[in-house]
Amino acid sequence: KVILITGTSSGFGKSIADKLHISGHQVIGTSRNAESIKSNFKTMNLDINNYEMSKEVISKIIKIYGRIDILINNAGINITGPLESANMSDVKKVFETNFFSHLNIIQNILPHMRSNKSGLIINVTSIAGYLGLPFWGAYCASKASFNIIAESLNIELKNFNIDVVNIAPGDYKTEILSNRVDSNNDSESPYHNEYNRVINSVNGKMEHGRDPDEVADLVLKIIKQKNPKINYLVGGF
Repeated sequence: KVILITGTSSGFGKSIADKLHISGHQVIGTSRNAESIKSNFKTMNLDINNYEMSKEVISKIIKIYGRIDILINNAGINITGPLESANMSDVKKVFETNFFSHLNIIQNILPHMRSNKSGLIINVTSIAGYLGLPFWGAYCASKASFNIIAESLNIELKNFNIDVVNIAPGDYKTEILSNRVDSNNDSESPYHNEYNRVINSVNGKMEHGRDPDEVADLVLKIIKQKNPKINYLVGGF
């Protein structure tokens, strides 16, 4: 299979790309700094928030390899902070990256998949999309929105033999907390002490989190299935 994966510089994306490459698939992993990725799978530069760039990368892959069988939407960012004082530009940024940019990629790839009457789209979301966590509200909302859009898409695309799957990981050892937007963590805020207590607690748990390879194993299992489910939750919380 020819597989396009976003956000493969580290974490789930890199684990998934490595696993699928070793399994014999033609993997194209993207990142804003693809040249920094040390691996054997093919890489391309892509800023998913650049819509024109996304369209060009998809066209280039189809031109080189003849098709894209599977799209794995993995790239994303985190945002934490009290919602009362959250900077709206930060909230919009997390939705742009975690929601709108992925929908744009899906829109660009669907005409190709429809013409082939075949395709699989896998979205790496989060268990945070199923519940509202304190000080993670905007992040939870961005993941929940993507979950729902994918469920709608899955129904719309059935007649074209295209499946859409959500994978929602729990606690895994990735860079999501270090790569987060800390929206207005003001030391004078009435939320300051509780916010830091929650973030430090989560940091401690995720530093000893599960191996991202478990998620890669699940992706490989889903690819082999004829009729995958829409939603998969994996790992602890």
